[in-house]
Amino acid sequence: MGSIKLLAGQTAIYGLSSIIGRLFNYMLVPMYTRIFTTDQYGVVTEMYAYVAFLIVVLTYGMETAFFRFSSKTENKTEIYSSTLISIFVTSTIFIGLTSFFSVPIANWLRYPNHTEYVIWFAIIVGLDALSAIPMAKLRELEKAKLFAGINLINIFVNIALNLFFLVYCRNHFSTNGEESNWLVKLCYNPEIGVGYVFISNLVATITRTLLLLPQMLKINFVYNGAIIRKMLVYSLPLLIAGLAGIVNETIDRVMIKRILMNSIGELGAMTQLGIYGACYKVSIIITIFIQAFRYAAEPFFFSQQKDANAREIYRNVMTYFIIASSTIFLSIMLFIDVVMMFVGEKFRIGEDVVPILLMANICLGIFFNLSIWYKLTEKTIYGAGITLFGALITIILNYIWIPSLGYMGSAWATLACYVSMTILSYFIGQRHYPINYNLLKGIGYPLSVLLLYHISTLISHDTEVSQFLVNAVILLLFVGSVYIIEKPRFLHNHQ
Repeated sequence: MGSIKLLAGQTAIYGLSSIIGRLFNYMLVPMYTRIFTTDQYGVVTEMYAYVAFLIVVLTYGMETAFFRFSSKTENKTEIYSSTLISIFVTSTIFIGLTSFFSVPIANWLRYPNHTEYVIWFAIIVGLDALSAIPMAKLRELEKAKLFAGINLINIFVNIALNLFFLVYCRNHFSTNGEESNWLVKLCYNPEIGVGYVFISNLVATITRTLLLLPQMLKINFVYNGAIIRKMLVYSLPLLIAGLAGIVNETIDRVMIKRILMNSIGELGAMTQLGIYGACYKVSIIITIFIQAFRYAAEPFFFSQQKDANAREIYRNVMTYFIIASSTIFLSIMLFIDVVMMFVGEKFRIGEDVVPILLMANICLGIFFNLSIWYKLTEKTIYGAGITLFGALITIILNYIWIPSLGYMGSAWATLACYVSMTILSYFIGQRHYPINYNLLKGIGYPLSVLLLYHISTLISHDTEVSQFLVNAVILLLFVGSVYIIEKPRFLHNHQ
């Protein structure tokens, strides 16, 4: 139980930076959805979909490979140095090539007048990939506070610049025009518009890279090609899995634009994309929790593999994860009217996608827990195969459902994908690395919160106060029931 407490503590610290940072970033969404039109916000949604894909390409599974190989050797410095040099070389090549071909890339994206977007994002993605390894080193060393501090600085710089450009400069310019002060004249051009979102991200990414320089430069620069080749054999299936995973997470935003352009035009397609992207952000709380959990869990899972009770630990971690994520789901959905106020009114039409995407994210978190079997047994090819299967489902269902259902089709495709991957991973994993997961609780808790949410929608209310009170009681009933069910086992584990 002490090891799970350690994981919980690490998750809390990693989560602090993620939660505070993401929540502050999330506070930008109300601003974006009130400043930009739905189609303009669609540009932001689309560009960041490509970023997610490219970061996976440029890290090519080396982050997980670094944890795996570093845990197996005493010569951790050589592993770290070789990995860092490899990522540095590939990121530099990527930035150079993308910048050189920025014009044809911008034309393909249908932003021919904004080749600067391509160059900015090339630098952002390249530096993000480079930063992944020193950040992984901090996680390995369990320097969660330093990790969190660097992340928070990166986030706060991004937020501060967004507020400077899109609130201070924009408002000052709209009031004073050409009579604006020298700072606004120097820094602000209204024609850049959503570009200021990207500029803010670029400066924040450069800042984080500079903060990580001491972690990069204080090592002995040694490159062991033999080690890198072994790491690549291990990581390439993870790259395939990562690419397929990003397809699952982001291809819907690309397909919404490309498919709907033919039926409702580019403006209509970008409007749908903007609404979908904004409502996707409503699931941010559960996404933050999963991200924080993943930061702490990956090195934790590897460190526990030699423990005699490792499988029992993994089983308990899964149960606690499902309880936490189910509670988050119910909390959001019971008070969805309040949560949806964070996006602009013209975006709230997409509210129906929120419960679907929340449940999809729970399934994704369960899949991550299950994935420990192929990482520990070094059968990462299975992980690649399962995720490719999910990507195939995502692409096929989006292609079938987007023309008739629009962004709702994308939401259902996301859920179908993650449910399928979870089921497949569980049954294959039980053959290669059996863990006695509690299926009754694993299925029962998510179904319970779905049922409780459905019941809450059937209750009529005279006032908003009565609705709030009834929903609060429903939430407390679930939490209390979970406490009663789990208390005996929790006490047993502490004896």
